[in-house]
Amino acid sequence: MSDAHSNDATAPRKLIIAIDGPAGAGKSTIASRLARKLGYVNLESGAMYRALALKAIDRDASFDDEAALLKLAENARIQLEPTIGGNRTLLDGRDVSARIRERDVSEGASRVSVHPKVREWMVARQREMGAGGGVVMEGRDIGTQVFPDADLKIFLDADPVVREQRRMEQHKIKGEVAANVAADLRERDRRDRTRAASPLVAAADAVVINSSSMSEDEVLGRAEQLVQEKCNR
Repeated sequence: MSDAHSNDATAPRKLIIAIDGPAGAGKSTIASRLARKLGYVNLESGAMYRALALKAIDRDASFDDEAALLKLAENARIQLEPTIGGNRTLLDGRDVSARIRERDVSEGASRVSVHPKVREWMVARQREMGAGGGVVMEGRDIGTQVFPDADLKIFLDADPVVREQRRMEQHKIKGEVAANVAADLRERDRRDRTRAASPLVAAADAVVINSSSMSEDEVLGRAEQLVQEKCNR
């Protein structure tokens, strides 16, 4: 069959799927699993902000200096490479997948993301990466700012206490450190929801999934159902 007929009307169109929600809601896990199920690329906006925060740490740049952060971003090479086990994050050719999950980088990512010019730069890169469809993108403002015309928007939420417990179990944290993790998560919530640039909020046309009493498989099943409904229209 020639190329002229390989993209005919019978071929399923690849969707742009946006998954937003607060920290600890399970966005990364669900987005990764859903992308693998669909054969799509999983674009982690959070990993991109984490990579920039790491570059700021490495260059001893202030998280509060918007101009310096923007310059770092413009000169950074941030790549997301899909693998069977999830994305690898490369910063200037270096695999930083594990390093960007550490606490100092997580805290830094939340702080660098409040700057409007940094977010504007990130949004432009994210749009480039997902423009062709066939992507599941998760973050805080994907359905409202990055892809306001996404084919499917999911807002994944959960009770704050549930999210704190999940985060502690994820990192096998107990005692005094656990209290610090809970405090950090609440502070990230506050920053995400109150920042002037693209605050965390569910898009008007998003499907809200409250996963407080749902298993990971149940959330994934609901997301798959929503994708199927969209494809059948």
